Amino acid sequence: MGFWETQENVRVQCTGKIDKFYREGNTLLFYSEKAVQRVKVLSSNCIRITFSSKKTFLDIPSFAVVNEPIEESFSVQEKDEAIFIRTKEITASIDKQNGRIIISDSKGNIISEDIDYGFSWTKDTVKCKKKMSSSDHFYGLGEKTGYLDKKGRKYVMWNTDEPTHTPTKDPLYKTIPLLITFNGHYASGIFVDKTCKLWFDLGEENNEYFTFEAEDFEMDYYFIYGPGIKRVISTYCDLTGKMSLPPMWALGYQQCRFSYYPEEMVKSLADSFRQKDIPCDVIYLDIDYMNKYRVFTWNSNRFPDPEKMLKELREKGFKVVTIVDPGVKKDAEYDVYVEGVKKDLFCKQVTGEIYHGKVWPGVAAFPDFSKEETRQWWGEKHQELLGKGVAGIWNDMNEPSDFSIESQDRTLCTVPNDVIMDNDGHPRTFAKYHNSYGFNMCRGTYEGFKKIKPNERPFMVTRSAYAGIQRYSSVWTGDNHSWWEHLAASMPMHMNIGLSGVPFVGGDVGGFQDNATPELFARWMQLGAFTPFFRAHSCIDTKPHEPWEFGEEVEDICRKYIKLRYKLLPYNYNEFYKASQTGLPIMRPLVLEYADDEDVHNLCDQFLYGESIMIAPVYRPSTDKRCVYLPEGGWYDYWTDKVYEGKQYILVDAPLDTLPIFIKCGSIIPMAPEMNYVGEKVVDVLTLEIYPDKETTYSLYEDDGLSNRYKEGEYRITNFELMVNQDGLSFNITPVHKGYDVKREKYVLNFHDINKEPVKIQCTDEFSYYYDVHKRILSITLKDAKTQQVITVNY
Repeated sequence: MGFWETQENVRVQCTGKIDKFYREGNTLLFYSEKAVQRVKVLSSNCIRITFSSKKTFLDIPSFAVVNEPIEESFSVQEKDEAIFIRTKEITASIDKQNGRIIISDSKGNIISEDIDYGFSWTKDTVKCKKKMSSSDHFYGLGEKTGYLDKKGRKYVMWNTDEPTHTPTKDPLYKTIPLLITFNGHYASGIFVDKTCKLWFDLGEENNEYFTFEAEDFEMDYYFIYGPGIKRVISTYCDLTGKMSLPPMWALGYQQCRFSYYPEEMVKSLADSFRQKDIPCDVIYLDIDYMNKYRVFTWNSNRFPDPEKMLKELREKGFKVVTIVDPGVKKDAEYDVYVEGVKKDLFCKQVTGEIYHGKVWPGVAAFPDFSKEETRQWWGEKHQELLGKGVAGIWNDMNEPSDFSIESQDRTLCTVPNDVIMDNDGHPRTFAKYHNSYGFNMCRGTYEGFKKIKPNERPFMVTRSAYAGIQRYSSVWTGDNHSWWEHLAASMPMHMNIGLSGVPFVGGDVGGFQDNATPELFARWMQLGAFTPFFRAHSCIDTKPHEPWEFGEEVEDICRKYIKLRYKLLPYNYNEFYKASQTGLPIMRPLVLEYADDEDVHNLCDQFLYGESIMIAPVYRPSTDKRCVYLPEGGWYDYWTDKVYEGKQYILVDAPLDTLPIFIKCGSIIPMAPEMNYVGEKVVDVLTLEIYPDKETTYSLYEDDGLSNRYKEGEYRITNFELMVNQDGLSFNITPVHKGYDVKREKYVLNFHDINKEPVKIQCTDEFSYYYDVHKRILSITLKDAKTQQVITVNY
């Protein structure tokens, strides 16, 4: 066992010589004089490494990991210098002299290498140090400021209520400790499954190595080999679970403010959307709907009959989502507080007394969501909201924020570290469970939602989160500002959250704090229309931020892009379906699809929405042109149908009403008719915008968008296939799963970039067609026969 003194005179110890090792099934244990480390082989590309400086493991059930497989097909070989663990894809060697782990791929390429030693520790923390090369890029880590590539900075994982997201501000609201490393050739991931404070130093201290460190005596991390970035994410989501399909209305436009009240204002807001022909599905109620900020109550003066109001709004196509904060007001006459005390459901001080902090209702207790009994009780309390017709829940302040702690350091403005949490018989201090608090609040809400409304899909959005949150909730990125800088910063932030396994992400369109200018609001609305979670939100002391409050020109722009969002609903919903199957993000950086292209490895101001649509927002004032990078392949300008070859930068016009949008050659984009809200119309005519390449395939998923019956097979999948040759093209429509009647009557097939009027068109069913010589679009209309259909076109 070795140790040395650091500059701060802190005693640091390292693993030292491995004295003995044992194998038990898929697990290997390595003992040194004062420490033990464990390696579990989970699959051919994933191993779990746990280290303890106390020679004993916590073995507390993970909040994040819900599926830990067991790999049996691997070999173990002991040599003089190391023990080698080999699967089909990777080899991990454990150095006998110091416990250092080196992981190689099947070709012998080193993909992860501890340097100096294995693990080191002080009395407070455990650290792992790994070699870093100049070609390495780092992605993931959830909600962080800065560019797409996180290299060169040190990041703190500690959920914090931090409203000023300046470029180097850290930490923020969410902790998702998944680090993806990509060196231009292959990718790997490290998921540190610890809910205590963590640090990732990605080259700030030294450009030859990176470290991750936990404020605990134990380190527990999963190593995932790609070699592609997509496989790293999918493997991580196999461990932590994938997003379930949300209700389709949650993909529509959502309007929020702190706060809309009383009831008359909410109704007037709803009427304005319909009168002004601006689609909207959701209106939010912030804390002022409550009785003096007591959760699970209504202010009877402002909302005398909430059930009636909610019913009237539903009839107009509006859903209402209410905010719920974790702080429960200390009040002997408040039944929620009294029940929590009697049932022993609140976080406690070391002395056994309930800890009381201060939030919106004043002095308040904080439920101990680490207990199953608390989560069940909390979920049941939502009957007061969901039972009256509330459609979704907005979880806020759940870092948790605590106003009673005054400090310039926002990381301290939370429940004190020495408060005790039970965690179903695994009690530890709040410091050890801090980052899971909001996660478990969402977990309780989600489980309660399923019991109260068993036939509906839960919808929730949360500010605070931990790894695995995608199983329970969507996320938004907290209290941003009406700054151009925050508009720009939202792109890499959203993309990295998506790369961290959370597809359903967005930010406050227009900015929450301060006042948006008309130009800023218009540009933010354009971007927001292509974020998975699409909500405008503003603070209580700002000017009105509804789409019509910035003048006629901006109102028209908002209407245009919100309507486009609804027209793209079939495409959007299909991307959500794919995300629910793979865990891959919907709003994705170009490096995910074009990893071989060095120009996209840190491209932050463009993104792909799904696989086919590329968005290049304008994020600076007084700008009417935009430089856009086009990766390999052909790209259609969505507005003009001009085709560009990839692997080049182009300059495009982008006046205030124009968001540069490009469609990848070989794409099929399903579109619906305009509607004021999701479900207003039966989509009896499905339009397919077809952008030909030599071969194009597309699979479309459809279900009722509301119930859970899709889990029992009530859905439809239709495959579309396009083949192009010098004489013409053929297009096949093939239903492959018919478990749901989509009530579709017709298809409209719009083939773009058709330079000749057809000489002959044949179809297995009745059809009509029109060729627009100026737009070069061939439009074919035919009925949906619910069976295979073949269309051939000869020029």
